[in-house]
Amino acid sequence: MKNKPRKFECGAATDTGKVRLENEDSYLVQPETGVWAVADGMGGHEAGSLASNVVVDALRKIAEPVSVTDLLTRCRERLAAANRRLLEIAEERGGIIIGATVAALLAFEGYYACVWSGDSRIYLVRHGRIRQLSRDHTEVAELLAEGVLTSEEAQTWPRRNVITRAVGVHHDLDLEVSQGLLQKDDLFVICSDGLTTHVSDDEILDATRGETPQGACDALVALTNERGAFDNVTVVIARYAPHGSTIVFAQPAHAFAQSEHG
Repeated sequence: MKNKPRKFECGAATDTGKVRLENEDSYLVQPETGVWAVADGMGGHEAGSLASNVVVDALRKIAEPVSVTDLLTRCRERLAAANRRLLEIAEERGGIIIGATVAALLAFEGYYACVWSGDSRIYLVRHGRIRQLSRDHTEVAELLAEGVLTSEEAQTWPRRNVITRAVGVHHDLDLEVSQGLLQKDDLFVICSDGLTTHVSDDEILDATRGETPQGACDALVALTNERGAFDNVTVVIARYAPHGSTIVFAQPAHAFAQSEHG
């Protein structure tokens, strides 16, 4: 049985940023199989761009699914294959760490699933509100959840960028999954931490209001660059519009990109 037609309006943008010399992010926009993803090569390690490309190439090979469960199974299998491949490459290169975070959105008919490992994020914008669907796999996020740190202390915690999960780091790949039902005009934002270092959730929401997915992606990357872009930045947006969008799109002025929100 073939996957029934879906309609998604998509956009994507990536940039090396103002500090890094190489873009170690990779992304995938593949609505024909219902897969969108962002992978971020682990900063500070060798071959980050290789790692993110291995992850995205694995997801690109997902064939047309027959159900959301089938799609999720295929995604897990491809990421497990990417994990094995990165471990093999690491061993060939003398045991160095070659890893990448991943955040993937899967969609089939009226269902979606989010799959992630690391601190790349997936947001859902629905009825004018934004909600983070993924949960950061970082030391600081765990300490916040345990009540060891306050949100203010977390901002300056010296190990706040330490990732606790990623593809290519451990033999047993640890993925987290969240699933739900799609609603018309649901908008998903998938991004590397290069965006969320500089741009707040509310600003991400503001960027999507009245904008096409591509326009919002371009504006968010531009805003990140305006604020210094310490890391590579990648944004992928997919809006579910099975019978056409009801959103009235603005002209590409991106006035919000000039604003500063505390």
